[in-house]
Amino acid sequence: MADEGRSAGSPVVHGFPHLDTVRSAITALYRRLSYDGVRGYATSLAPVEAAFADQDDLYLGSQRVARAVVRHLHLPDARMIVGFRAMEHAAGVELTAGPEYFVELNDRFRTHRRDIGAALSHEVTHVLLHRLGLEFPGTRDNEILTDTVTTYLGVGWLLLDAFREDRVSSQKLGYLTPEEFGYVLAKRAFAFDEDPSPWFTSPQAYEAYTKGRARALQDIRQPPLAAAGWAGRRRYARDRRHALDRPGAPADPGVPYAFEGGPDGLRVSFACSVCHQRVRVPVRGRVRARCGLCRTVLDCET
Repeated sequence: MADEGRSAGSPVVHGFPHLDTVRSAITALYRRLSYDGVRGYATSLAPVEAAFADQDDLYLGSQRVARAVVRHLHLPDARMIVGFRAMEHAAGVELTAGPEYFVELNDRFRTHRRDIGAALSHEVTHVLLHRLGLEFPGTRDNEILTDTVTTYLGVGWLLLDAFREDRVSSQKLGYLTPEEFGYVLAKRAFAFDEDPSPWFTSPQAYEAYTKGRARALQDIRQPPLAAAGWAGRRRYARDRRHALDRPGAPADPGVPYAFEGGPDGLRVSFACSVCHQRVRVPVRGRVRARCGLCRTVLDCET
């Protein structure tokens, strides 16, 4: 796992540069686990399960937190052996057939124990994805997949809470930006009716979550969804007129929908606001559609 500890001259990257990959990761997760499988993670890991006091024994405490993450991720027969050594990155895991997995944490976690749970959550998710056979090509995209799944399945809020930044120094664990962690966490919050904001101990993490949540809200306010804003509905109506006048013409770049002609009339395709699977519905006014992947009922104004 990447470990970003930076000086004021080299700030943490912010914003949403990996958003397409993040959305693809959410879709891939639903496809691999199914709707029922994802719903099995409806409750996040409780803060008390990842708590690590200074007086706790380093190794026994690390094993305790690792077991809690293993249980949460439904890996009952995975035994984590946690060690510490000097290394470039924050942590690493040896992926084998199991049942024992060796996790190594950076030596600095010996004195930064509050973030041990964050590092372990990412590494244990690597084990889960290994067992599921779910991976993306390339190290960068695969690590983004891991961060996304860690967060969406209820343990990645620890990774966001490990983000701290001031005028002198900064720390961020993982490959996603803080705002992207906030985005995925908000997507999870919407799906499971959960409010993670009371769990943050880092003010910077809370700020990143609010920015990510604002971006996630845009997903449920894009046309042709009925909750779209006035400007979006107006542009959609214009594009729909063009599609009716010129069947088969390509859509303008940047719009979140595409019109398709067919023997049954015009249809519009767009990404599900929850899992980002493409959904196609007929263009005939008010339509209610159910996503075949995550079962979300989408109220549309087509």
